[in-house]
Amino acid sequence: MSSTPRQNLTTAYRLARAAYAEHGVDTDAAIKRALAVPISLHCWQADDVRGLETPKEGVAGGGILSTGGYPGRARNGDEMRRDLDLVLKLLPGKQRLNLHAFYAETGKKAVDRDAITPAHFANWLDWAKSHRIGLDFNPTYFAHEMANSGFTLSSADKKVRQFWINHGRACRRIAKHFSQQLGSPCVINHWIPDGTKDQPADRWGPRARLVDSLDAILDDPKVRFGDCLDAVEGKLFGLGSEEYVVGSHEFYYSYAQSRMIMPCLDLGHYHPTESVADKVSALLQFHPHLLLHTSRPVRWDSDHVVILDDAVRALFTEIVRGGALGRVFVALDFFDASINRIAAYVVGARATRQAILLGLLDPSKLLKAADAGGRGHERLALMEQAKAMPWGAVWDMLCVRAGTPPAAAWLDDVARYEEKVLRKRS
Repeated sequence: MSSTPRQNLTTAYRLARAAYAEHGVDTDAAIKRALAVPISLHCWQADDVRGLETPKEGVAGGGILSTGGYPGRARNGDEMRRDLDLVLKLLPGKQRLNLHAFYAETGKKAVDRDAITPAHFANWLDWAKSHRIGLDFNPTYFAHEMANSGFTLSSADKKVRQFWINHGRACRRIAKHFSQQLGSPCVINHWIPDGTKDQPADRWGPRARLVDSLDAILDDPKVRFGDCLDAVEGKLFGLGSEEYVVGSHEFYYSYAQSRMIMPCLDLGHYHPTESVADKVSALLQFHPHLLLHTSRPVRWDSDHVVILDDAVRALFTEIVRGGALGRVFVALDFFDASINRIAAYVVGARATRQAILLGLLDPSKLLKAADAGGRGHERLALMEQAKAMPWGAVWDMLCVRAGTPPAAAWLDDVARYEEKVLRKRS
């Protein structure tokens, strides 16, 4: 960056800092705190959720679909890690990487999911160590012949259930290994696609079996409570489960509370008119921690790239107002094959951190004082004024202090990488 733009950025920040100070907000402190919040990047954006297993015929997707055909998809683990190398360079703040189980690298040997071990993720672990970042994990309860019926952990077939119980246990052992090797707790999130396209005759049986299966996964003498951090993720509906989802929100909120594990709130898994932000203060009355998946539904759970929309902004503003940033784990969950995948990562991760910063820039003390004093008009006026504050200058300074490109300057790096690397992939 030349001296003139840097000087302009510094001047803009100085003015913004003064403006926020008038509202009782310390922008320097907000920048420091926003940079410290870890965001877990999802590996599956790099390859369109295809995984690294040998493709098999006759295997259904299990409600997972990445649409589009933009050139440059990563075709193996090495290409995925190379792409993520660039992503990390373009993102300010602390990052993690979130892996799915079917990104195991087993070489020429076929290893089924109930038999995977930490050794099959050695390349990912070495990569994480080289970047000094933590790893999170997810069992992959979809895209497998044992999931073609639409049921896995809730299946009426005992053999199918046992296969997926064994898979869940194997995954928790891998998560424990990650935690020990990296010195950072590994969050392991359990999401299953189980459900029916049309009305089932029995809604009770699958849910009873799901309770038993999850209990069997958690009851593993090789993984003690706290060796990894378990979460369960509910959903309103999905592809192939439009009428009935076994793991509904009500089911998982209750299960998580009764088993002392975390519920996961995915922004794309609710009715379009529901406020996920409103759920935070309710759930954190009873749960020590929450796992958050920032995503973007467009009319349905379509996992569009996260942008700084009202839902994301409201979510983190609510978290900050409740002093709960230290009680939430933040992860991305979207997959878009219609645009440059590196850019998708950067846009989504930056939007999420911008929302965190905006929450920290919120004049919460003034708003709460107005509320407590019965001055609703003042609270509303200040909320509206907060939207017009010069937060963009604060964001640019955050990027500069993190040693990453401010504004949209990162697009040049993406363009060069596309020319030199992505276009050469067939």
